[in-house]
Parts: sequence; structure tokens; C-alpha cells
Amino acid sequence: MQWPQYVQIKEVGPRDGLQNEREWISTEDKIKWINMLSESGVKEIEYSAFVHPKWVPALKDAREVGKQIKRNPDVTYSALVPNEKGLEYALEAGIDMASVFMSASETHNKKNINKSIDETYPVLHKVISSAKQEGKRVTGYISTVFDCPFEGKIKIDDVLRVCDRLFELGVDDLSLGDTIGTAVPSQVEALLEEVLYRFPNKDIIMHFHDTRGMAIANIVTSMNYGIRRFDSSIGGLGGCPYAPGAAGNVATNDLLYLLHGLGISTGIDENKIQEAAFFIQDKLNKELPSRSLAYEIGQKKKSLQSVQAKTKVEPIPQRKREIIYYFIKHQYEKLRSKAQ
Repeated sequence: MQWPQYVQIKEVGPRDGLQNEREWISTEDKIKWINMLSESGVKEIEYSAFVHPKWVPALKDAREVGKQIKRNPDVTYSALVPNEKGLEYALEAGIDMASVFMSASETHNKKNINKSIDETYPVLHKVISSAKQEGKRVTGYISTVFDCPFEGKIKIDDVLRVCDRLFELGVDDLSLGDTIGTAVPSQVEALLEEVLYRFPNKDIIMHFHDTRGMAIANIVTSMNYGIRRFDSSIGGLGGCPYAPGAAGNVATNDLLYLLHGLGISTGIDENKIQEAAFFIQDKLNKELPSRSLAYEIGQKKKSLQSVQAKTKVEPIPQRKREIIYYFIKHQYEKLRSKAQ
């Protein structure tokens, strides 16, 4: 099997990863964390979402974060933008690329955006046009392209219809999302057969959640169809507020282990990604679901236990303590008598 020479990963942990977390991560820690990711070799970071704080309180400091992160010129910094007001704030805070979003499922779209699919297009059209006028590229996210938590299986024709419209509105690329993480490789094959036939010259990104543990298998399937760009979240952080039970995105740590193991270049330093994963895990005060991260933690614990075993000081038995005590006391009394 011929694997690609290079795969590009977009790190979505600071946005898609944190949006569903109840534990508040301070603005200072978000900035430090994103700065760590900026030095890892990742080429694109989705650092926040400019949505109303009422809907995503975990990201209410998007403007402050955007203004204070240390920008690496080799990194593209994007953010989720729901409407023109959100775009205004995003441009003020500094974005290189805007991400707009909607669902292929009518019910999920209403739950997530509070609008029907047809009502969403005019809103996104304004955002896309305004972003283009500012010289910004635009990614279009399509959620629930395989399954919906409310409607079940989604028809491929429904997905294609949304893809058509978003490309007509001017998005530069599309990210197709397995929002609830239930797709299997056969579904990925069926969708990509149609999408790539319909849009042979368009840039398609795949966005897999790992609820059923199928994300890595689905990525391998996607690469077999020529897909070279994937979204992932450090440590496997994430979930969807409007998809009950959905797990986080495929873990960046696990994806890197796969790609590098296959000899595929990403330009990303795995050690730096692990450090950033440990950092956010500590701040969230919980173990992240990444398998490779769990392995690293296990190895560190094993190494620590080994060192402790080698350096362990055996307790002195009671009889020996008494002998030492009386010896020291005798020596002390001898020195004291001589001094007198």
C-alpha cells in the first residue's frame, strides 16, 4: 500500500477540545498552552471560537487569548466564527483563517445553531464574503456527515447538497465531521467515493471523533482515498454539547504515532506534543483519553517506581538503633569529660 509522504494536521484542541469542558482554564494558561503548541511544528491551530459566552462559556475569553498568544509565522491561527459580529471580534483579535460551521442534519443544525439549514446559508454567506474582503481564507465545517444523534443515518445526498452550497458561497476547503464518532470505514468509503467524484479538485479535510474507537481506522481509510489533511485534538480532548455521549476528536498524540510509524512526515515533534498534553491534563485535573499519552504516563510511573526501589533506604531495626544511640552517647560523654 502506498502511503502519502506528508499529512497536515490541524490542532483543534484549544477550540473543539475545550468547548465542552466544565473545568475553567484561565486565560493565562490557555495562552501558555497555545504557545507550547505553536512551537511543536503544528502548521494550523484553531485557537478559540467567537461565539456568545452563553453558549460556550469555556471560550468566553477568545478575544483576550487571540490578542496575547505569541504568533509563530509558520503557523496559521484560525477560529470558529458563527456570524458577522463574531467575525468582527475575530478580526480584531487576529485570525489568519475563519471557520464557519453547520450540519448536514436538519435537527442537529437547529440544536447547534438555532436555525434551519436554509436559514443558515445567508448568515454564512455574509461571514464568508466579509472574511474574503479582509483577505482571509475560510474553512467550512459540516457536522454529522455520517450519523446524527437525533435523526440517525444521514443520506449522502444531503451531505453533498450542503457541500455544493458552501463551495458556491466561497469556502476554500471543507472539513467533514463524524461529530458523534460512530462511523466505520465502510461509511467513510461510501461518502468519499461520492464527495471526491463530485469535487475532484477541492480540498477536503476529515474530522473524526473517537466515541467508538474507530477514528484511527477511519483515518487510514481516508488516506487510501487520497485525503491528506485531518483535524485532531491534543490528548483526545473534546466532545459536542449537542451530541450527548460523543467523545473527543481523535487524539493528536495517537494520530502522530500512526503517521510517524508509517513513515509519513508531519513536521510535528511528538515530544513537544506530549509536553503540551501533560500540561493541559494537569490544568483540567483529569486523565485524557489518548492511548499513547496513557502509555507514556505508565512508562513514567514504572521508571519512577524503579528509581524509588533502587534508592529505598531500609529502616534500621530497633536493636541496631539502640546500639547506635548508646555508642553516640558514650562518645559524647568521653569528649565532654576530656573537655572538662
